[in-house]
This record gives sequence, structure tokens and C-alpha cells, in this order.
Amino acid sequence: MQIEFFGRLLFAGVCGALIGYERKNRMKEAGIRTHFVVGIGAALMMIVSKYGFQDELGKEGIALDPSRIAAQVVSGVSFLGAGMIFLQRQTIKGLTTAAGIWTTAGMGLAIGAGLYWVGIGVTLLLLAGQKLLHGPFGWLATPKVEQIRLMVADESGVVEGVRKLLSDKNIAVVSFHAEKHEKTEADIELHMSIKLPNSYGIDQLLLLIQDSPAVKAVELK
Repeated sequence: MQIEFFGRLLFAGVCGALIGYERKNRMKEAGIRTHFVVGIGAALMMIVSKYGFQDELGKEGIALDPSRIAAQVVSGVSFLGAGMIFLQRQTIKGLTTAAGIWTTAGMGLAIGAGLYWVGIGVTLLLLAGQKLLHGPFGWLATPKVEQIRLMVADESGVVEGVRKLLSDKNIAVVSFHAEKHEKTEADIELHMSIKLPNSYGIDQLLLLIQDSPAVKAVELK
């Protein structure tokens, strides 16, 4: 019986590693080892919860709930997932990876309970979803908002030229603030919040701004 349990642990670990491999290929925070351990750990908790106290059955005054330990995995793994989520330049990162860890735990619970085909199905469905839904629906994504600081020459028409440069590329200026540079009176600092089109990347934005002769320095906040 225990050999079968070991097989379940190994099977859950392999499925978790496959999910982690996809995340690793996308350079995400949690990769093969993390998902492997989560899969094995969840399967272990289910095995202990379902089978670990069978020797106590039938004893007077003993009542067992075979789902109690396994139920704690659902909430407990949430703390691990929360560590994957962070804020970067006003954009939430890591949500998909955190959800994947949570789902990997569910897969481990299913395999630990002996529901092999459910575990396989979840693994394949998760991998297919990550692959198929990553690109085709990019047009539905919310435009990216970036904070930038520019140092430009204090000359007539320079600020208007920068704004026109952005608008020509369909880059909307959400907020705008100009002030004299602290060290030199000949320059102006422009603090801007801009909304980038989904098809426009940060590298393209920096190249666009740096090519302007009026811009002396640019910084992403």
C-alpha cells in the first residue's frame, strides 16, 4: 500500500514539475522546483489526511475527519502564492504564477486521493491554457501606464514638441508637471504619466524619446 502512496507522490511531483517548466520558460518567479515541491507536499497532506489515522478507527471516543488536514492546504498554500505577487511601476505582477501554484496544490491533492485522471487533466488543461491564452487576447489587455521624468532644454516649443512626439505614436499623456531643474536654470524637468498602446514596449518608448534632440536625459520611475 505504501509503495502505491510513494507512486502518487512521484506522480504529483512530475505533474508539478511540468507546470513549473512552463513558468520557468517564461522567466517567472516560481519554476520547476517550487511547483515540484508544492505538488508533492499537497499529495502528501492528502495521503496523511485520508489514510494516516486508519489505525485509530473503531476506537471508543475517536471520530475522524479524513478531509481536515487536506483542507488546510487550500488556505495554507495561499501564503506561498502571496509571496509571488508584487507591484512594479503601478502594475501587479505574479498573479498568474500565484494562481498556478494554488492550482498545482489542488492537482497534488487530487493525485494524493487517487484521482489520477483528474490530476492529469488539470495539468494538461493548465499547460494548454497558459500557452493558448498568452497571446491571442493581448488586444483585450489594459494599456500600460508608465511614469517618466525628462530633462529638456528650457527653450520655446520644446515641451509642446515632446507632447506632439508622444501623441504621434498614440501615446496618451495622463498627467503632466514641469519644473525648473535644481542644478541648472537652463533645463526643465518634465514629470509625466503616459499610457502606452498595448503594441508599444518600454524599449521603443526610450528609443523614441532619446532620438529627440531636445531631450537631455530620461528616467523611468
